[in-house]
Amino acid sequence: MKSKLSLAMTIIVLSLCSLVTLKAIAKEQSAVFAGGCFWCTESDFEKLDGVISAASGYIGGRVKNPSYKQVSAGGTGHTEAVEVIFDDQTVSYSDLVEYFWKTIDPTDGGGQFCDRGQQYRSEIFYQTEEQRSIAQTSKDALAASGLLKTEIVTQLTPSSRFYPAEDYHQDYYLKNPVRYNYYRWGCGREKRLEELWGAKEK
Repeated sequence: MKSKLSLAMTIIVLSLCSLVTLKAIAKEQSAVFAGGCFWCTESDFEKLDGVISAASGYIGGRVKNPSYKQVSAGGTGHTEAVEVIFDDQTVSYSDLVEYFWKTIDPTDGGGQFCDRGQQYRSEIFYQTEEQRSIAQTSKDALAASGLLKTEIVTQLTPSSRFYPAEDYHQDYYLKNPVRYNYYRWGCGREKRLEELWGAKEK
């Protein structure tokens, strides 16, 4: 009886140690993607399992602490982007990149959907050489697949300082669902995505 009890206790201890080890190995990582309107990109990523949070903001420009008014006017060099914090034990960076392609039009070099100008360009801002390699491999595979009929113009760029957008932009799709959904529909985002990638699975 004692031996069985000792064995059971040993199994429990080992199981707890394994959980602690997994938690120690798992760590939050970040990734930055620009896909046009950051309300939409934030909303898309926050639906993905393993994403802890997504924040709208600005990246890739010349002005410090830019405002929405400055960026949307197109004079700062920034693009609207989203910083994604994710659990790498649930979703990998590679998964995020593959998911990202299906949320944008990688063939549009003049903005995204109804939002025109370089402040709405699509771009992947890699933070490490590993992220760059993963993103480049994914981009090359997509180009070779023949799924898209024209060139992929989404750039891969070393990450620079990410400036969080004003509070009212964060979780806009939750705070203002009617306005958000009307904007997304009116901008033609879903229609174009279906043309590129096919209808979403239900």
